[in-house]
Amino acid sequence: MKIGLVQYSPSWENKKGSQESINQLLEGFNSIVSLFIFPELTLTGFTMRSKRFAETMNGESIHYFASLASKFNSHIFAGIIEADEEKYFNTLIHLDNTGKLVARYRKIHPFSFTGENRHYDSGAGSVITTIDGVAFGLSICYDLRFPELYRQYAKKGVDIIIDIANWPTDRIEHWHTLLKARAIENQCYMIGVNRVGKGKSIDYPGWSSVFHPFGGEILCLKEIEKLGIIEVRAEEVMTTRSKYPFLKDICLI
Repeated sequence: MKIGLVQYSPSWENKKGSQESINQLLEGFNSIVSLFIFPELTLTGFTMRSKRFAETMNGESIHYFASLASKFNSHIFAGIIEADEEKYFNTLIHLDNTGKLVARYRKIHPFSFTGENRHYDSGAGSVITTIDGVAFGLSICYDLRFPELYRQYAKKGVDIIIDIANWPTDRIEHWHTLLKARAIENQCYMIGVNRVGKGKSIDYPGWSSVFHPFGGEILCLKEIEKLGIIEVRAEEVMTTRSKYPFLKDICLI
């Protein structure tokens, strides 16, 4: 399975501007990719004005990403601000290659350090979705610091764990190290897609990364807007877990 990591710089609180940037980055791309993955809060950046930019599942962002899915015949993982009655969620959506909504994951751990928990509600639980028989566990940014979520995914046998993020420069070594740790301890592919550029007053360096089930780094995109293409093989997960059956010895979950 080929996967595209879309590392780019969103226009701050400007959905149309962000769409234009994505269109330019993907212009002329004509390869076959099963899945494109975009950063957290893909079209707005990490804004705390959740009520101002929130959408339903029939909103502008859904329609935009559905058009991309149809254009490239690819599945899409992207981040939106979701409105559900009087609640607002930092949400990862999965659209299939026809643009149909398949799954949505609501960020379980709002980032209280920056006050995200005052503007976004917490999601209720983990979400697993599939593409061509490959199982993906979903997560967003700050979730990466809480290994319990990823253990649930491992015990349920996912092949790939995804984390989409707006992770800043001053803590980027944490991002890189935690992605690798999650791959090693759960014996699956770990894919993190981060943004670049400046959002309001915060610098973001990218470092979108992919780690092998045994912990080897497959890709790391630093500092630039770029579409990174990688190929993953679900059988590598099975091989790693069979050769080193560590997950069977977990006692506390």
